[in-house]
Amino acid sequence: MKILYVTDIHGIEWKHNEIFQIASSLKPDVVINGGDMLTFKGDLLHQDRFITDFLDEYFSRFESMKIYYLGMLGNDDLKVFDDLFQEICDKYSYVSNMAQRKFQIEGSEYEFIGMNWIPDLPFGLKDRARKDSKDFEYPKQVGKQYLSTPNEMKKIENWITYVETLPTIEDELRNLVKPSNMNNTIYIFHSPPSNLDLDVTFTNLKVGSKAEYDFLKENQPKLSFHGHIHESPNVSGKWHSQLGKTISIQPGQSHQHENFLYYVVVDLETMNIERKMMTKS
Repeated sequence: MKILYVTDIHGIEWKHNEIFQIASSLKPDVVINGGDMLTFKGDLLHQDRFITDFLDEYFSRFESMKIYYLGMLGNDDLKVFDDLFQEICDKYSYVSNMAQRKFQIEGSEYEFIGMNWIPDLPFGLKDRARKDSKDFEYPKQVGKQYLSTPNEMKKIENWITYVETLPTIEDELRNLVKPSNMNNTIYIFHSPPSNLDLDVTFTNLKVGSKAEYDFLKENQPKLSFHGHIHESPNVSGKWHSQLGKTISIQPGQSHQHENFLYYVVVDLETMNIERKMMTKS
């Protein structure tokens, strides 16, 4: 089985389109998008337009090619549009929303399980932010904190008090759907784990999830895919890491104003893994 993995392309149409062109040529069995799929420019409450005006037709292209597309929304994609995203995914038999879900291609031994919660971050949009584990230290907050609602971005008066009422990422991992065979399981987590140098910011802070690291160390799946910290591979020099039998992959991504696309191709039979980059033509 061959996988084409990409993440954090934030509604940049040429990057989405290029992934389809690569898939058309490479003919992978599965394309995986690890989150932050929607546009992050302008009014975020208009992200629904990107789902209906772009992703709907975009998914139909993979359907026509009979290439599976497994995607999920990320921390910069408004949670208020989760139902709409699910509705569009449900139109296509080759498309699956992976957030807190399991997927297995008929006849395949491999199972895919996704999760899009992230450890709390300094920035204002908190739709998918959680306390990582019991000993988590909250980052210093920048600006106001808010959640998306159908008509407005709702301010949270006391974010720390609010998030303490929610399940932690550790809790979410414990309650995540279970695979039938961990050895053939591939996890898709929008956030990177800690301790593997896949989570390093421009300021050399390491902001990965300890809960994810502990989960991967204990369970030893075949692969885990990550994203979220765009710059990490270029800062740390590492885009994949080994934790016991598990290989964790974080291709990174360029910023929205840059003309570069990063992606990874994995052959599960040979375990050949390549990170590739293209520039906008």
